Amino acid sequence: MLGASPPLQIKHLGTVDYGATLKAMQDFTLARGPNTPDELWICEHPPVYTLGLSGHREDLHQDLGFSLVQTNRGGQITYHGPGQVLAYPLLDLARRGYFVKEYVHRLEESVIKCLNAWGLSAYRVPGAPGVYANPQDPQGHATWPTLLQRWQDTGHPLVDPPGVNFAGLAKIAALGIKVSRHCTYHGVALNVAMDLAPFGAIHPCGHPGLQVTDLRHLGLVLNSAQVAQDWAQKLALHLAA
Repeated sequence: MLGASPPLQIKHLGTVDYGATLKAMQDFTLARGPNTPDELWICEHPPVYTLGLSGHREDLHQDLGFSLVQTNRGGQITYHGPGQVLAYPLLDLARRGYFVKEYVHRLEESVIKCLNAWGLSAYRVPGAPGVYANPQDPQGHATWPTLLQRWQDTGHPLVDPPGVNFAGLAKIAALGIKVSRHCTYHGVALNVAMDLAPFGAIHPCGHPGLQVTDLRHLGLVLNSAQVAQDWAQKLALHLAA
């Protein structure tokens, strides 16, 4: 029933170690019972690469001295660092009444609606979970089919399945989740104002050559604290509806 979900407790953790946060999420999920309140953890991490269950260590092709942590989330390789806001929803999906596919859609939609509210356009790319933006026209209102057609018209071939066609878009939010006994952890990373160079040492999310961007490079000057407050509220609403 619309609006029937229990309140979501939002916790702003600041800058915290990735490994310690992962263990805390796992411990929370293991210990929770049917009446445990759902929580949303918002934080940042010091520089670290993380590898999902589908990832390959070969996707880290340059050693920059950062740790590489094997995780149990879905997805492949990504980078976390200062200037990136992480949202970790710890939810009981059975209690909330929706399945994993809808959960992923709600996570992505919270980012898309935030970017729209800040005057930026945002996109989903079929076959590549996450949220994307157009670095050449961040405020443009072209639809996904239009972007694909423009990409082809400029001489770039379309990619047939199982390939993924990003049509010149750049990733601004990466998604990787884990569901255990209908309960979620891990989550979404939104790039705010980062040093993007570490992404150049990997194949982001397993895609060689995939561009990565952040709000600053799209012309939006916000600090992580502002983004964390705004996004947390929108995410809580999207997860509750």
